[in-house]
Amino acid sequence: MRDKNNSKAKTKLRFRILWAFTFVLFFSFLFTGILFNVLMRLFSTYENHYLAEHITGRAGIILFILVSIMFLVAVFVTYFLANSITRPIEKLGKFALSIGKGGFETNDFEFQDIELENLNAALNKSVKQIKIYDSEQKDFFQNASHELRTPLMSIKCYAEGIVYELMEPKQASETILEETDKLSELVTDLLYIAKIDNITTVYTTEKADLIEIIKDCAQRQQAVASKKQIRFVFNIDENDIYCECIAELISRAVDNLISNAIRYATSTIMLSCFKKGNNVQIIVADDGKGIEAEVLPHVFERFYKGKDGNTGIGLSIVKSIADQHNGHIAAANSGDGGAVFTLSLPL
Repeated sequence: MRDKNNSKAKTKLRFRILWAFTFVLFFSFLFTGILFNVLMRLFSTYENHYLAEHITGRAGIILFILVSIMFLVAVFVTYFLANSITRPIEKLGKFALSIGKGGFETNDFEFQDIELENLNAALNKSVKQIKIYDSEQKDFFQNASHELRTPLMSIKCYAEGIVYELMEPKQASETILEETDKLSELVTDLLYIAKIDNITTVYTTEKADLIEIIKDCAQRQQAVASKKQIRFVFNIDENDIYCECIAELISRAVDNLISNAIRYATSTIMLSCFKKGNNVQIIVADDGKGIEAEVLPHVFERFYKGKDGNTGIGLSIVKSIADQHNGHIAAANSGDGGAVFTLSLPL
């Protein structure tokens, strides 16, 4: 069954404008002619009735000719006016179709009408954003396939070593388990970052207690930290600091920062949270060797791994979450040499 909207007859905009203008013009001229004839008869006296009727007849013919000429001129003018409106729309329509087919190049159209010029500017801006998004997605999948291939190849090699009795089974199995854990973590991170980057994903913000989020994150990773003999130190001035945010994402960001700090810390990780102007800052600092100068500018780049790095995704997830909250993430080295990560969020 056809949709009701699709069953309606479709017409071109230029013809609708032309017919509408013609309809109004025709009845305007018709009304003018009738009114002229009525007034001529109304103001004519009985003695010069014949002369008035004669003049009215001739004036009517002249008026009819003038109205016909004006009508034809108005039709042509309206047609060209309608074309001047519809042609830019058709041009923009073709441009929109080319975007849908993967043509992410901006146009250099110029329009006299401000509305059309603004629409074209909006389309060009959208094209730039889509092009960037498309390029990032391609790079993402290329890097992801490479990162997934590495542990898979390692697992395959050690598995073959066991099958062909080239490796000691226990040692090879431990390596396979380690690579499987890395692969599992990598897949989890890839799925999470794909979810964050998905432009159709809708998140709900809420008024969340950041202090509680930080403490929960530290509690979840306490076992891993204790295994490496690392302790958490809290530097928090207030009992609670509320922020309008996506609690799930902020929790993941703090988790990633703490996990990264555990990897490099020697004995202590300091977790701080305080208000600064209209922002709130979450600071994760470790007492490790700090970040190398050549690595520091790239720490938030996707799939960039520094010395002893894991997947190169964790900190890029933090940056994506900060961007989604109109916030900022920064990395630096403290005076004592450890790494300091500062996540700033608008209150």
